[in-house]
Amino acid sequence: MRSIKAVTGYHIQATDGEIGHVENMLLDDHTWAIRYLVVDTSNWWGGHHVLVAPQWIQRVSWAEATVSVDVTRQAVKDAPPYDSAAQLDRQQEMGIYEHYGRPGYWTTKANRESAADRH
Repeated sequence: MRSIKAVTGYHIQATDGEIGHVENMLLDDHTWAIRYLVVDTSNWWGGHHVLVAPQWIQRVSWAEATVSVDVTRQAVKDAPPYDSAAQLDRQQEMGIYEHYGRPGYWTTKANRESAADRH
């Protein structure tokens, strides 16, 4: 187990190249589950912050300080922008998951797939 702080600043590696770095993480207030990585793409697309779900992480390399995710650079570039000053609601979450073409963590299908991955 590692600290959230340890991953802050790690480079995000998409399936087709680097896309930014981990700026922060968003936690569920009720379950304390990590719901999203806040990705800063300012070195690529001028200050754009987006959210990427931890379920899409393929691997974390502590030695290389990278987080590899199962999304493309283009998908991140076109993702809905994240505004840390605004409260994230379910409608916005649905838009994020729809954009990436993934079932939401709150859906029965996503819960079954997550449980299947653990076994």
